[in-house]
Amino acid sequence: MLITGTFLDEISHDIPHQNWGAAEWEQDFIHMKAAGINTVIMIRCGYRRFITYPSDYLIKQFHCYRPPVDLLSLFLTLADKYEMDFYVGLYDSGIYWDTGDMSQEISSNQFVTEEVWKKYGHHRSFKGWYMSMEISRKTKGAIDALSRMGAHCKTLSSGLPTFISPWIDGKKAVQAAQAQLSKEDAVSIKEHETEWNEIFDGIKGNIDAVAFQDGHVDFHELDQYLAINKQLADKHGLQAWTNCESFDRDMPIKFLPIKFEKMKLKLEAASRFGYDKAITFEFSHFMSPQSMYPSAHHLYNRYLEFKQTLSS
Repeated sequence: MLITGTFLDEISHDIPHQNWGAAEWEQDFIHMKAAGINTVIMIRCGYRRFITYPSDYLIKQFHCYRPPVDLLSLFLTLADKYEMDFYVGLYDSGIYWDTGDMSQEISSNQFVTEEVWKKYGHHRSFKGWYMSMEISRKTKGAIDALSRMGAHCKTLSSGLPTFISPWIDGKKAVQAAQAQLSKEDAVSIKEHETEWNEIFDGIKGNIDAVAFQDGHVDFHELDQYLAINKQLADKHGLQAWTNCESFDRDMPIKFLPIKFEKMKLKLEAASRFGYDKAITFEFSHFMSPQSMYPSAHHLYNRYLEFKQTLSS
């Protein structure tokens, strides 16, 4: 299985910013294209006070900083030029992370999505929406919020698809700011299945695809979670994507490009269970030949070699 999509982490939250301008971003789209990527996903159009486009609503309502560059316009223009599908991530006010209640995100994103669609909906690469509020368990208000936001986006854009990328609450699901690499209170496979069966039942029809992050469980555990996630997605009529994380959760420095052997293991596991698509978080920091991390340059080379063996 090959990676055909990547997130764009335009507002770096827990990884360093690379301070790219238009020229560097265009070069990265060229590298992505060469690697076989046809889908780019802006992971969020804003987080707290930092935003990707000059949103009158967000500047007024949340006192956001006016960005020096309209990154949303830049990314859509590049996606148009290089014939990629572009998914727009929603706004994350941070209220959910502070309170644990996702319902607060609904009203703000109704305004944001309407503003985004009016300003940028004419781009031919604008192909869908990403619900950027991540969950791992049955979080307060999450089912209603994801379903309502998905329905709103689909109605607004004449049915463009929507997707989510949750995480598995496994042993590696620790905060980036924490020193430890694992935790004891990991979810059991049965609890995971029960909770996500209920979540999928509540969001089906309004969310089209689910791309679970694959880095929060150990490699020997991954098969059972991939199997359950695929079965549940099929049961409820969602596409099953995999988010093959291209950074390493096993290192004390958070976060560095992943060892290629680990990436290969994860992609082969997703292939065994017939996943529909593989995306990654994320190409520009952890796989790009122009990343700030030299090991990312080598990961790109190893990945292209792997890709060549599958196509030869």
